[in-house]
Amino acid sequence: MNRLDHRDPLVFDTHELGRRPGSLRKVERTSPAPEGLGIVDVIGVPVGSEMDLKLRLESVVEGVLVTGTTEAHVTGECVRCLEPIEDDLEVDFQELYYYPETDERGRRASSQDELSEEDEEETYRLEGDFFDLQPVLRDAVVLALPLQPVCQEDCLGLCSECGARLSDDPDHHHDAVDPRWAALQGLSAAPGDEGDENKDSDTREGLAENQEK
Repeated sequence: MNRLDHRDPLVFDTHELGRRPGSLRKVERTSPAPEGLGIVDVIGVPVGSEMDLKLRLESVVEGVLVTGTTEAHVTGECVRCLEPIEDDLEVDFQELYYYPETDERGRRASSQDELSEEDEEETYRLEGDFFDLQPVLRDAVVLALPLQPVCQEDCLGLCSECGARLSDDPDHHHDAVDPRWAALQGLSAAPGDEGDENKDSDTREGLAENQEK
C-alpha cells in the first residue's frame, strides 16, 4: 500500500511511463510552497506561495530520472541593515528515483530488507508508481539561497551607536569622546572651582555684616 497521497501537488505519478526505458513524460504544475524551503529567520519561499514546476520524467533501467526547474518568489531580511528583501528564484534540479525492488545498480533484490541502511539514506525510491518531489525540491532551493542575503552589495549596515541605516546617510557619525574624559562629562565645575565659590560667598557675607554695623 502506498503511503504517498496522490492528491498532494508535489506527488507525481509515473504509471504512464510503463517502466519502458527511454519513455518520456513532461509535466507542468503550479504548487503551493511547503514548509522548510529556506533558511530559518533569514530568507526563503513563503509557505503557501505559488511555485511553478516544469518536470521531465524519463524511464531508465534503475527507475525514473526526474529533471526539472522551479520558479518561486523568495522573501527575507538583509543581514546588514535588516531591511526586507524580495526576489524571484529559478532553480534546476535532477534526481533518480529507484524502483522499490532494485538496488543502485538496477539489480533486482529479493526483498527490501536486502538493501543496506546506508544505501537507503543516500537514494530516493518510488512508492508503487508515485514519487514525492518535496525533499528534492527542498534541497535544491535551500542550496540556491544566499547564506547571508543583502539588500544591495554595498549595503553599509546599521550605526552601532543609534541603529540608523547608514546607506540612507553615508555621512552619519557621532562625535567620539575620549574615554579618559568620559567620567568628567556632566560635571558643572572642576574640583578646584568649588573652593573659589566658597571664598566668594564668604566675602559677600562679610561685606553685608560691615554695612549693618
